[in-house]
Amino acid sequence: MKWHSNGSIDRYKARLVTKGFHQCLGLDYDQTFNPVVKPPIVWLVLTLAIQHRWHIRQLDVNNVVLHGKLLEIVYMQQPPGFHNPNYPDHVCKLKKSLYGFKRAPRAWFNSLCSILMVTLRRIIYRDARN
Repeated sequence: MKWHSNGSIDRYKARLVTKGFHQCLGLDYDQTFNPVVKPPIVWLVLTLAIQHRWHIRQLDVNNVVLHGKLLEIVYMQQPPGFHNPNYPDHVCKLKKSLYGFKRAPRAWFNSLCSILMVTLRRIIYRDARN
């Protein structure tokens, strides 16, 4: 539950979370990943941006783990409260990552890198044509 400052209920929230503790290294995932930038790298990029008069923009991605596309085939039992009585034994095939996956940060990072690479290629191609 999310609360107002006066103590009344603002809204109810729920998250669908995988049971990541059931994943086994080498079977369900090969590596975990946490992209962290070291402070000297940030300082270097900011210094270059100042020297070259680049525009700097800041970005914050909400629910970042949910934006990663899964490259592996992952199935999940029907969530509690959402069982389809017509198909009680069916499972869900996931297309995107969920909270609890050991490989969720890597899936998002790979999605981000591919988008950034496409954007960078467009910029380089556009500059080369001019």
